[in-house]
Amino acid sequence: VLVFMQAAAGILCYVGAYVFITYDDYDHFFEDVYTLIPAVIIIAVGTLLFIIGLIGCCATIRESRCGLATFVIILLLVFVTEVVVVVLGYIYRAKVEDEVDHSIQKVYNGYNGTNPDAASRAIDYVQRQLRCCGIHNYSDWEKTNWFKQTKNNSVPLSCCKAALSNCTGTLTRPMDLYSEGCEALVVKKLQEIMMYVIWAALAFAAIQLLGMLCACIVLCRRSRDPAYELLITGGTYA
Repeated sequence: VLVFMQAAAGILCYVGAYVFITYDDYDHFFEDVYTLIPAVIIIAVGTLLFIIGLIGCCATIRESRCGLATFVIILLLVFVTEVVVVVLGYIYRAKVEDEVDHSIQKVYNGYNGTNPDAASRAIDYVQRQLRCCGIHNYSDWEKTNWFKQTKNNSVPLSCCKAALSNCTGTLTRPMDLYSEGCEALVVKKLQEIMMYVIWAALAFAAIQLLGMLCACIVLCRRSRDPAYELLITGGTYA
């Protein structure tokens, strides 16, 4: 169980880091930074779980009643924290669609087609990565300031299908462009990210329960078996 806890600690930290890295790619579409709270908590839990595993290992080897009791109490606190992560994950997952819907129009209006611009990079990245174009479809680009200023009746090259090498983004050839809008795909991606946190918290909460159960068994064995107690203390049992 302790080995599993050490592995769980590493995986939890990985999941939290993955959420941070992925969120950075989509942060222009989602302004609520509080969404990262579950990821912050899960990294903290992973770090704490690693330390707890070491404490539990030492307590188990030494058969320390006090150490095992402390181990169980800390595990219980971590378990409660992971339940909180699951609840927060579901709350923020439900808010994703409203947040994206609120901010995506502003992001597209801020597009200027230059690579150094953060909003432009974010849009081009999302359109290539998710294979989408515009908010609901490619025609949404006609309402943007960038489209009106360029006056070339074209959308960004990031709207072009990856398999095409001669695509210029012109609206006279819509078959060369991704037909699906980005809003629904961004919402889906962000909700998937949040589900990673939720499932990780649920899975390792189960490991915590197993760890608490094992520690409680050892504690009960020590308190109820006088022969075991004498053996540990170096006494004899007649």
